Amino acid sequence: MALKLIDKVLVANRGEIACRVFRTAKRLGISSVAVYSEADKNSLHTLMADSAFHIGPAAPTESYLNKMKIIETIKKSGSSAVHPGYGFLSENADFASLCQQNSIVFIGPPASAIKSMGSKSESKKIMIKAGVPVVPGYQDDAQDIELLKAEAEKIGYPVLIKAVMGGGGKGMKLAQSSKEFITQLESAKRESLKAFGDDRVILEKYITSPRHIEVQVFADTYGNAVYLYERDCSVQRRHQKVIEEAPSNIDEIKRHTMGKTATQAALAVGYVGAGTVEFIYDEQTKEFYFMEMNTRLQVEHPVTEMITGLDLVEWQFRVASGFHLPLKQEDIKRSGHAIEARIYAENPYNSFLPTSGKLIHLSLPDTWDKVRIDSGVRQNDEISVFYDPLIAKLIVLGNSRDEALNLLHSSLSNYHVCGLPTNIGFLKTLVNNKKFRDYDFNTNFIPQNQHELLHKPEISEEDYGIISACLSIKESQCPKKTTSPWDKEEDFRVNSESLKNYFFENFEAGVSVKLSKGEFKVNSGKWNMSIQGSYLGNNTYQIKTSNGIQKVRVVDYEGSLWFVNNDGVVHIVSMKEQYKMEDKGTTQTVLNVKAPIPGKIIKILCKPGDDIKENAVVAVIESMKMEHMIVAPRNAKIVNVFFKEGDFVNSKDTLVVLE
Repeated sequence: MALKLIDKVLVANRGEIACRVFRTAKRLGISSVAVYSEADKNSLHTLMADSAFHIGPAAPTESYLNKMKIIETIKKSGSSAVHPGYGFLSENADFASLCQQNSIVFIGPPASAIKSMGSKSESKKIMIKAGVPVVPGYQDDAQDIELLKAEAEKIGYPVLIKAVMGGGGKGMKLAQSSKEFITQLESAKRESLKAFGDDRVILEKYITSPRHIEVQVFADTYGNAVYLYERDCSVQRRHQKVIEEAPSNIDEIKRHTMGKTATQAALAVGYVGAGTVEFIYDEQTKEFYFMEMNTRLQVEHPVTEMITGLDLVEWQFRVASGFHLPLKQEDIKRSGHAIEARIYAENPYNSFLPTSGKLIHLSLPDTWDKVRIDSGVRQNDEISVFYDPLIAKLIVLGNSRDEALNLLHSSLSNYHVCGLPTNIGFLKTLVNNKKFRDYDFNTNFIPQNQHELLHKPEISEEDYGIISACLSIKESQCPKKTTSPWDKEEDFRVNSESLKNYFFENFEAGVSVKLSKGEFKVNSGKWNMSIQGSYLGNNTYQIKTSNGIQKVRVVDYEGSLWFVNNDGVVHIVSMKEQYKMEDKGTTQTVLNVKAPIPGKIIKILCKPGDDIKENAVVAVIESMKMEHMIVAPRNAKIVNVFFKEGDFVNSKDTLVVLE
């Protein structure tokens, strides 16, 4: 009987990966079904599918992780297959088994392979048996704390503690010495239990100069397996990737050896579909070791697609439909250099903590065959506290690495997000860093170079003048707005001249703007400038100064002004009334320790009356599936604790008062 493609697929996911799968499904003529939680009812992915079904509340455990609800919806929608995307149920062996039991095609490997590779301990045992090199460590089942501590001593510090069922940096902690081993172990176990329902861990020798190089593999149901080259994912923060590129700078012999080893690993577990074999590459010895296998399509798969010209989601559909692999190993070619930057809602200048909120302004660089954007959000969408804070993936392709880096930097400069902090400015700094450009980096690159990478650009006095002029330009072109400060009688001058004064926090001198004969005269008392300009809509202004023509953005949101200058640098400024003065005579004797992010309090480690030391952990917040330790900024006494374990807090809520 002739094979045919799956006719209807439900994507059991959300955001950019759901949108990504829907695009290929549409091109192949496959009918598509979306699912959505209460928080996602107006999300982009629900509009891209042919139909969409509500599956529960915002909490992932009650919607996207609800196996039975997903199975029920697959049947209700008439879908013959399910694509799990990444995250959520994509590496859940029980879900894959449920699909098989209900005659639903699971677009991924068999449950047995997911189970074997999903366990870091079992996967290492399988790899050792298959002759694949692994990092020295402890991967047995016994989990007694004293035993684990003894094994860590045998391995030698530093030791990496990793959740047996972990991934994405969750349940992974580094113990530099025996003194901190127990604390890090307990944190890893708690994080692992919440994220994966399993608190078992393995221990590994921490290689001090590691690179993270992974190989994309594909296998079909006929015992064929190929590799589609490697990706270098060494640039990470909090054990999570932020830049991925292909190819890496390893030589062709090593590339072939790693590729063959990766396919060997896949065949050892009877793998089917798209998978990624991750290796630790020791920069000093040039040896590589198996780390883990991700039994799904990776976030960074577009990097491989860019250098090979292949659609990996199409390959997934074809293999799941029973077809042979589309190409043999010798037919898979690569060309150019591709780099992906993950754009996150996070604050790099506050320990890369995730943020949430509304995308009040979103403008994107132009896309073409060498610039690609994978995203699942639009302007005015919300980045929710319930899910991963990924806004988009920006992928570029150049003929060389230098060309790709230049293209990435220019594209980032034209990617503007207002409404919440992002890592775009940080990414631009990183891409221009000399060490990074010279390929002199490993997985410790960001923490070891944070002084250079986390230099926050300062807003200039000229920027305050441009902001003031933009506000005046909009007021002069939109006079009907009832809240306009130009409606105030004291701000009006006869003889076709208008004067407006602006005052900003952190800028002592006020800025006055006078409209005269179609030109804005801007003065701060220390300097003056002339500006011509017009409002282009969507918070965008074109202005002309003595430095030339610029295009800038000024967005007013919740009492703050978001300013995007001509170079794409985002600043947040606050306006103040002229009479508002700071009380210079007050001295603060108490200190409020505030929540840096919204989330759930899972540990309170102090009580009123306690004397604590600087950097002592006072509370632990869980947000976006990660634990964040809140520490005391100085030696102090606890005066008050405002929350209890289990409470939800907002960003900037006072948790503890110190004196």
